[in-house]
Amino acid sequence: MVGLHFAAEAFGVPLLPPSANTGTNFSQGANFAVMGATALDLQYFKDNNVWSIPPFNTSMNIQLGWFDEVKQTVCSSPQECREFFGKALFVFGEFGGNDYSFAWKAEWSLEKVKTMVPKVVASMIGGIERLLDEGARHVVVPGNLPAGCIPITLTMYPSDDRSEYDPRTGCLKKYNSVALYHNAMLRIALDQLQRRRPDSRIVYADYYTPYIQFARTPHLYGYKRGALRACCGGGGPYNYNMSASCGLPGATTCSDPDAHVSWDGIHLTEAPYRFIANTWLRGPYAHPPLASVVRDDMVY
Repeated sequence: MVGLHFAAEAFGVPLLPPSANTGTNFSQGANFAVMGATALDLQYFKDNNVWSIPPFNTSMNIQLGWFDEVKQTVCSSPQECREFFGKALFVFGEFGGNDYSFAWKAEWSLEKVKTMVPKVVASMIGGIERLLDEGARHVVVPGNLPAGCIPITLTMYPSDDRSEYDPRTGCLKKYNSVALYHNAMLRIALDQLQRRRPDSRIVYADYYTPYIQFARTPHLYGYKRGALRACCGGGGPYNYNMSASCGLPGATTCSDPDAHVSWDGIHLTEAPYRFIANTWLRGPYAHPPLASVVRDDMVY
């Protein structure tokens, strides 16, 4: 999970190696994150004629398969695995944002995109339960970012109707409404799961609220260029240009990334990730705060 390296530093543990690094010692954890991952399987998008999704088979269930492969290298029996995973901290996601992004790109209506939310949340809960069945007891589940505040969304879906923008932030309300709906449904589902699995500690981690705060009052957090303009990009109102995105010819990088919320129009710079990680560690944007969940006998 992007930004969790700050949590690793706070806990004094190594940064997680990519799970695809065969031959690596994963006894202190592995990172399964991959570009464009979805909560729903690739077949769902094919069945619903969403061809905007890249043909990468990297969905949540595929990643759980990778977890099964890594598991074989860190424990040798079901009991040993349960004891090992019971001392670990799992970060599950963020999932869902890519699912909705591919649907928007396929020109789905707001109402149709919202029909995905229960399916996405149900898929996530099923994935978390698979980990709990393996012996996991401590699971952090991030919610969605406010997609309507991200430079790529603002650039791809501009509107001449100013009422579609939140006057307090400049963000597109429609895309944020789906993120809010997702986060509300996810929190309800996580509360229900927590009641079903009282021996576990399931932590909801909020991305949405701190990002909205950056957008409403960027000067309070040191973001001199506001929260909606990327540091690295190829120009335009939000410095995001698909033909000259960060790293491609024509793109430039700002001199002070910490003065920006967005790095490349999609991901955040280190400064906001550091801020958010601290709010997850100590509150108020993780429920309960990670520092109250982590114990000295846990491994990561």
